[in-house]
Amino acid sequence: MKPLKKILIAGGGSAGWMTAALCAKLFQGLYEIVLIESEAIGTVGVGEATIPAIKTFNELLGLDEDDFLRRTQGSFKLGIQFRDWARLGASYVHGFGVIGQDLGWLRCHQYWLRMNALGQGGDFAQLSINTAAALGDKFMRAKPEMGDSPIAHIAHAFHFDAGLYARYLSGYAQERGVRRREGKIVDVTLRGEDGFVQSVTMDDGEVITADLFVDCSGFRGLIIEQAMKTGYENWTHWLPCDRAIAVPCERSEDFTPYTRSTARSAGWQWRIPLQHRTGNGHVYSSQYMDDDEAERILLANLDGAQRADPLRIRFATGKRKTIWNKNCVAIGLASGFLEPLESTSLHLIQSAIIRMVRLLPDAGFDPAGIAEFNRQSDFEYERIRDFIILHYKASQRDDSAFWRYCRDMEVPATLQRKIDLFSANGRIFREDDELFTEESWIQVFLGQGIVPRGYDPLVQVQSDPQIARYLANIQAVVGKCVAVMPTHADFVAKTCLAPP
Repeated sequence: MKPLKKILIAGGGSAGWMTAALCAKLFQGLYEIVLIESEAIGTVGVGEATIPAIKTFNELLGLDEDDFLRRTQGSFKLGIQFRDWARLGASYVHGFGVIGQDLGWLRCHQYWLRMNALGQGGDFAQLSINTAAALGDKFMRAKPEMGDSPIAHIAHAFHFDAGLYARYLSGYAQERGVRRREGKIVDVTLRGEDGFVQSVTMDDGEVITADLFVDCSGFRGLIIEQAMKTGYENWTHWLPCDRAIAVPCERSEDFTPYTRSTARSAGWQWRIPLQHRTGNGHVYSSQYMDDDEAERILLANLDGAQRADPLRIRFATGKRKTIWNKNCVAIGLASGFLEPLESTSLHLIQSAIIRMVRLLPDAGFDPAGIAEFNRQSDFEYERIRDFIILHYKASQRDDSAFWRYCRDMEVPATLQRKIDLFSANGRIFREDDELFTEESWIQVFLGQGIVPRGYDPLVQVQSDPQIARYLANIQAVVGKCVAVMPTHADFVAKTCLAPP
């Protein structure tokens, strides 16, 4: 074995500094790590909502959660509210965490389906502590010591300022030995004999060599695409949105512990509450709406005074055909892009970094490890893609050409199989290590209006009166728990308020 000696990270932002921070923590000086970034090159930096997996990443770094939130103007997130997605006027929450409590062999939603068929299902949202608390603007961290109480099973993520997070991790990484190099990369040299990356050339003429190159250069894919011509798998026929406009506004008194996604006539608008402001954006399809109209809709639907000029972003949904190519790994936007409908952008960064570490090669770059990295990456991207497509495909809206296209389009076979299975009797199975849990799929299926024709026959092991009491008890217990929880605003003020 010939060990690696030097790792070069091309680009800063969330992708670059998350990579640098975790590598510095785990490698403990084993390799020289250099990160190149230029103050003259901006970052997209609008990803401010996360999913619970971000806690694992922060824990690997040893970050104190309250300190992290203070430094990033962060708030808490229990899920995502979807307005006008199933149809105009409809709303539901995709909450993190569990739904009710299993009874015997079956999950809670199967019993709800039986009662719903009898017209006695009640509000499905009230069976989950996360969704019920979110709708009440309540929050507290889980207390695992409370055993079977719903409070033991609260699952949370965060909203935070992505630029402040990158700055926080920059300091963290440099304190642990990462060397930051200011400047622009103007050329990439590949080895003639095998196409591996040999070096990068800086705008001041310096040539920097390394063994492993991590491309965090954003959409342009400076190394993985511009130099290595890796190729891109385009998914815009399934996810036609290809533009976004982002703008911050003054913080609203409506300090919700959830992200809000409101469907518009050719896409959707996000709302992300931070301590110092609210993040907003409009994701839309340029085929069905022009840029000026998209901006007008966004600015007309802010719940506070606009705080900056709108940032316009162009993208093509999809992924690199090979995310790890020879001795170059693409992370973040350099590897691909999935619209942030389910807040997966930062997760795809952290999972790629952890996967890279788990499959870290020696300087021989055995192809078996690289192939496994790409297999796992492709699976993850494709299953997240399917989950996002479901929101569009399952919509009952037909008020615009955009929504009619989404309703009528063919979807990947992997998604269609899930739709068919759930539509029959409410069954859903998580495959391998796909990101979204069965609870996530269940909530989006039902929220989008896909109510199964039947239910699992083993539901009838219980009598209807027994099922009614079981569901009523869950709702009552969840309701009591939510009643004693503090408001989201009070919890933030007490535990992690950012300095003025």
